[in-house]
Amino acid sequence: MKLNKLTGLLALIAVVACTSNPKETPEEPLTLSGLRRSQFQSLVNGDSTDLFVLKNANGMEVTVTNYGGRIVSVMVPDKTGTLQDVVLGFDSIQGYTSVSNNLGATIGRYGNRIANGKIKVAGVEYRLPQNNYGHTLHGGPEGYDTKVFKAIQPDSQTVALAYLSKDGEAGFPGNLNVKITMSLTNDNAVDIQYEAETDKETVVNLTNHSYFNLSGDPNNTILDHLLTIYAGEYTPVDDTFMTTGKIDPVKGTPMDFTVATPIGQRIEDTTFVQLKNGKGYDHNWVLNAKGDISQVAATVVSPVTGIQLDVYTSEPGLQVYAGNFLNGTMTGKRGIVYNKRSAVCLESQKYPDSPNKPDWPSPYLKPGEKYTSRCIYKFSVKP
Repeated sequence: MKLNKLTGLLALIAVVACTSNPKETPEEPLTLSGLRRSQFQSLVNGDSTDLFVLKNANGMEVTVTNYGGRIVSVMVPDKTGTLQDVVLGFDSIQGYTSVSNNLGATIGRYGNRIANGKIKVAGVEYRLPQNNYGHTLHGGPEGYDTKVFKAIQPDSQTVALAYLSKDGEAGFPGNLNVKITMSLTNDNAVDIQYEAETDKETVVNLTNHSYFNLSGDPNNTILDHLLTIYAGEYTPVDDTFMTTGKIDPVKGTPMDFTVATPIGQRIEDTTFVQLKNGKGYDHNWVLNAKGDISQVAATVVSPVTGIQLDVYTSEPGLQVYAGNFLNGTMTGKRGIVYNKRSAVCLESQKYPDSPNKPDWPSPYLKPGEKYTSRCIYKFSVKP
């Protein structure tokens, strides 16, 4: 009899507990940028995607998804100490897969353009998919931005990504093993290191396509951002955005950013044919540093937040793209519509179409060699 009473009492307690507090599981925590990890945990073409959160000793936060090897958010302190998200992106995997875009993505096998979708490797001509004015752009319509990378997070400040780009993928020769390590350092830098090895001669040019708005609010354009590019020359393009093969001086032209200049100051000067051809700035600069990672390649500053971005790279070139084709068709994080020139991209690279311009830095990789490249995005507050 006592046992039956005790059993009944325990059952009653259980019922009361369940009915009085139906939501005991705490709400999923948000990242500092307002993201939910569960919104990035999905399957894309049968492969699992996720969100990886990096934090440093200063309270800075970077999030990365292995879908496309993408930087999703970068939280940086401004001049008041308030954290600002300074890159464009979406708040779910579905945002990235529902519309063609390169936001924050790892770009490969060859970043930027290859003329007429043709390359010659070891005497053999290969045809690549043409997805931009008859040229191959960013590895074609199914470049690395559409692939799911294998990912591990060895510590709170690092994520390591790996992808096997198979022989013949997008027309490129060779099985290419790609490894990318993204680290958030304690001096507030996003340090991206690329490695690749092949079993057949091929071409490689990997980069990151983050869209930066240092005001922290993409409702604002980046036309007031002060840009310095440490380069005395650039590679002009024709009206299909393809490099002509020339290397021209910036002096005396709207391409001269050797001193800090607002991005918007000369961007509409279509009397200068390069701004007409590029629909604004969408060009490769020939860096003075010539691959010296210790020298600053470019600097961008927001006069609103005081946030400064210094770019360092081991590559000879930097593509600066001022968001000319953002057109309000994408709605990103926080429900913000991404309009024209709401971000600027700074892509470390070999010069565009280098496989077809033998006098330019070589993009070729042979078996037994290792491709390495490095780009550092370092943040600070302008004094």
